[in-house]
Amino acid sequence: MDVLLTTSQAAAELGCAVTTFRRLVQTGLIPGVVSRGVRVMVPLEAVQALSTRRKAALHCLPVAEIAVLRIRGAESRHATSGAGQQGFSADTPAAELLANLRGWWRCDAPSVAAGGVLPVTVAGYVVAVLTNLHRWESSSEGRTLFPDAVLAGYVTDLARPTVHLTAQDVTDRATAQLLLGSRLASDSGGPIAYVSTRNPDVTQG
Repeated sequence: MDVLLTTSQAAAELGCAVTTFRRLVQTGLIPGVVSRGVRVMVPLEAVQALSTRRKAALHCLPVAEIAVLRIRGAESRHATSGAGQQGFSADTPAAELLANLRGWWRCDAPSVAAGGVLPVTVAGYVVAVLTNLHRWESSSEGRTLFPDAVLAGYVTDLARPTVHLTAQDVTDRATAQLLLGSRLASDSGGPIAYVSTRNPDVTQG
């Protein structure tokens, strides 16, 4: 019989805030989650698997800094309207996922483009990767869309993990494979964070 943890117990096991862990649960990326009354229970085995996910190997990227798109689970679909506000869900089709993630974000567009890759994280785990960010459009509200962005890949299960590579370009696929399912710490007051690829605390793993 599987040992089940509450979200508070699981968050403690992972060393994160319970609100952060709940965002991860909302994505549907953790297998075996069950509801018992008002409680959400998570398999201990899945939590242990999450705790052993490697850190993102950012030192393998040919740039000094990349942008990171930080989003919530799918429950945030009712947040502020606009593309990119729907949150991430494991059962979202790839085309819809790309439409949700490529904009409109408040960001420094040249810096995002210069990084060449945009990892998408929920609760510090890379759940999708965008590439082909060289062109952007800006709205009158100061938000940015990357109309040519490519969804290089995404995950549908973080515990195993289960990775889907969707880019045609070999380099894009390799970049997605490098990052998907890994842990990538970032800190920002908004959806976009900027992370050094030369920080050993982030890149070793």
